[in-house]
Amino acid sequence: MMNPFSLENKIILVTGASSGIGAQCAIDFSRMGAKVILIARNIECLKQTLSKMEGSGHAYYSVDVTDFRALSCIIKLAVNEVGKISGVVHCAGISSVLPLKLVKEEDIDNIMRTNVFSAIQLVREVTHVGCYDKSNGISIIFLSSIMGVVGESCKSLYSFSKGAIIAGVRSLAVELAPKNIRVNCISPGVIVTNINKNARHIVDPERRKELENKHLLGLGETTDISNACIYLLSNGARWVTGQNIIVDGGYSVR
Repeated sequence: MMNPFSLENKIILVTGASSGIGAQCAIDFSRMGAKVILIARNIECLKQTLSKMEGSGHAYYSVDVTDFRALSCIIKLAVNEVGKISGVVHCAGISSVLPLKLVKEEDIDNIMRTNVFSAIQLVREVTHVGCYDKSNGISIIFLSSIMGVVGESCKSLYSFSKGAIIAGVRSLAVELAPKNIRVNCISPGVIVTNINKNARHIVDPERRKELENKHLLGLGETTDISNACIYLLSNGARWVTGQNIIVDGGYSVR
């Protein structure tokens, strides 16, 4: 039986693949039949992600996505070693909880370079002639956030960066559609990961309960996001581009 959501014969590049959503994406993509190119800074964590993946032909590379020259070299190397890219999921990013009065110029530079400028550079690199599978097209997915859609105190800097992703995706989708390139983003609500599971807002029972109450279906898991990515990467989403898919357990409908 045909499975429109299969990732067989696809080569998917995942940034931030050393932990959290990025690692889960890499693992689940491999289970759906894809070859995965894993990118992150921590080489040991990349190896741990790889050890949980299925299939063969995967590759991992240690690089900081804000080092644009190094990123360009790594993508060229990956294409040469693994093959032309048919999908990209850009999970690498940083968060910020900071009152506006405490924001410094370096804070702005850091979050915009990591969350926005790296996304622009990444799409420039993977859409070069010879880097992607032009005949079958390429699906590019950026991870935004529910904070790019709704407001919350002390999240303005983070919201600026994630809102920029949502806006940029629309114009990229228009510009790149003639090249058989689809561009979308996913905006998660609060996802429990190994990194944040010990954070105060998760560990403290009262704060966690307050946070859960904001999400009609409770807090999310990394697989909730990887499943959405699988859909957008698959042929089942061949007619979907320029969209922001909100996966937030009902947070934004209140």
